[in-house]
Amino acid sequence: MEHRPIAHTDLTVPVVGYGASSIGQEFRSVDLNQAMESVRAALDVGMNFIDTAPFYGRGMSEVLLGIILRDVPRDSYVLQTKLGRYDKNHFDFSAKRVAESIDVSLHRLGTDHLDIVLCHDIEFVDLRQIIDETLPALRKEQAKGKVRYVGISGYPMKIFTTILNQAPLDVVMSYNHFTLQNTQFADLVPFLKSKQVGILNAAPFSARLLTNDPLPPWHKAPPEVRAVAQAAAKVCIDRGTDLAKLALQYSLTNPDMSSCVTGSANPTRVREWAKWAAEPIDQPLLAEVLEVLKPIHNWRYTEGKPENNEA
Repeated sequence: MEHRPIAHTDLTVPVVGYGASSIGQEFRSVDLNQAMESVRAALDVGMNFIDTAPFYGRGMSEVLLGIILRDVPRDSYVLQTKLGRYDKNHFDFSAKRVAESIDVSLHRLGTDHLDIVLCHDIEFVDLRQIIDETLPALRKEQAKGKVRYVGISGYPMKIFTTILNQAPLDVVMSYNHFTLQNTQFADLVPFLKSKQVGILNAAPFSARLLTNDPLPPWHKAPPEVRAVAQAAAKVCIDRGTDLAKLALQYSLTNPDMSSCVTGSANPTRVREWAKWAAEPIDQPLLAEVLEVLKPIHNWRYTEGKPENNEA
C-alpha cells in the first residue's frame, strides 16, 4: 500500500488508516474473534496506521488493541488515540484529565508512548479551554516522551481555523469533509499548510451515506440528501461496481492528506479496501457520480456548540 509522510513530523503512514471505532462496537455488535482478525488483516495489507479513542466502546477499542498488538513490534505501526471525549455527553478537557487519560491509554494499549494524541470532538466545548488548558497540558506530556505529536479532531471546519490562529498544532484530523459529497476540507488545505500542520482525513463513506448499506439510526442526513446518495449508489450498481469503492478511492486523491482513516470489524472488508486503494479510479464513473451528487455538494450538519460551527 502507498505510504505518505505526515508533513512536519517524522511519521509515514499508509494512505488508508485503520479506524478501530468499529471494534469498540460503535456501529453494531461485533464478534470478538472477527474484530481481532480485522486488526490483523489491516496490518497484513499494510494499513499500519491505527486510530482509536477512549470513547470507542468506552475503552473497549483500546483494550482490544492492546491485546492484539501485544506481540507486534512497536516500531512497525503508528498509533493514534484521543482524549477529552469519554461518552456521548461526557467531555473533560481539563489538564488533570489530560494526564490521567494518557496514562490510562498507555496502559490499555500496552505501550510506553503514543505517536499522536488528538483532542477529540472539541466542537462540544468552549474552545478557549482547549487553547488555554488542554493543549498546554498535552505539550507537558509530549515533553515527557509519552506523546510524540499533538493535535485536534472534530467535525466543523471552524474549529481548525479558530485553534490554529491561536495555538500551534502538529496534526489535525477531519471527518466527513473530504468525500464524494463534501470537499470542504480540501478548501482548508492551503491554510493548514501555511500553519505547517500534518493533515489527516477520515470517514470516506460519511457513516454509510456513500455506500449501499443502511444508514445507522443516528445519521443526520435528511430525506432529500439520502435520496440523492441512493441515486449515486444506483449509478454505480448499474455500472457493475460499488459506490463505496469510488468513495474510498476519491478520498485518497488529495496528496496533501497523508491518510484516510476508516474502520470495520469485518476482515474481508478491510482486505477489500486495500485492494480498492491499489486500483486506479474510474474517471468517467467519477464524473457521472459527482454530477448526480451536485444537489447535495457540501451539505453538512451542526455538531457541538452552535458557535463552533460555520454560519
